Amino acid sequence: MHATRSVGPSSFIIEGNIGAGKSTFVSLVKNYLDVHLVYEPHYEWQAVGGKHNILQAFYEDTKRWAYSFQTYAFVTRVRNQQEHARKFPHMTHVLERSVWSDRYCFAKNCHEMGVMNDLEWHLYQEWFTWLMHNYVALPQGFIYLQTDPEVCYQRITKRDRTEEAAVQLSYIQALHEKHERWLVEKDGIEDALKSIPVLVLNVNRDFESDMQMQRECMERVAAFIEQSAGVQVGTHKPFDQMSL
Repeated sequence: MHATRSVGPSSFIIEGNIGAGKSTFVSLVKNYLDVHLVYEPHYEWQAVGGKHNILQAFYEDTKRWAYSFQTYAFVTRVRNQQEHARKFPHMTHVLERSVWSDRYCFAKNCHEMGVMNDLEWHLYQEWFTWLMHNYVALPQGFIYLQTDPEVCYQRITKRDRTEEAAVQLSYIQALHEKHERWLVEKDGIEDALKSIPVLVLNVNRDFESDMQMQRECMERVAAFIEQSAGVQVGTHKPFDQMSL
């Protein structure tokens, strides 16, 4: 029998492949919806101990750093989430990615690629399951930014981030398949996650300057949060005045 999961504020998680457009989407959520944003802790990954960039190390020598990075990603995500929950307990939280995308997409892909060996994968799953059931609150819903791998790869190439220089299309395709299996098909995941609703937003179109698409996305997100958590989500600006 699993331990009772920890309880926190109502939370929703934005998920999506590398290059799906999460940064732009998070900016929209911050500007227009009355929720509390919890960002992916990139700054911690890029300055471990004030000087080590474990994210870049992972991309440059994946086999050496895969297990270390996935371990640190879990710790920083949970710590970040809990700190925000303590400081803003009465707001609806929207998180940028989660420990579940780490588990079902990124870490799983590392094992399948052979850069995380069988022993490391076993260790990861063992401590992940125990910690998840004791220290991680389940969200009220996932918001999946569904994007074709080729579109993601084009966006990655265009934004030209140093850490992503070694990312290949095949890597993006493998991650896409795992996001689809987890969030759309709900296959191979624990039962507790299968009952959590998922809002699927296809964002193949470049919505950074598409006001109509931005409005439609924010209206759907607001309705999804209200329906799934039973809370009213106010807006900072009317939807007809939207712009980044």
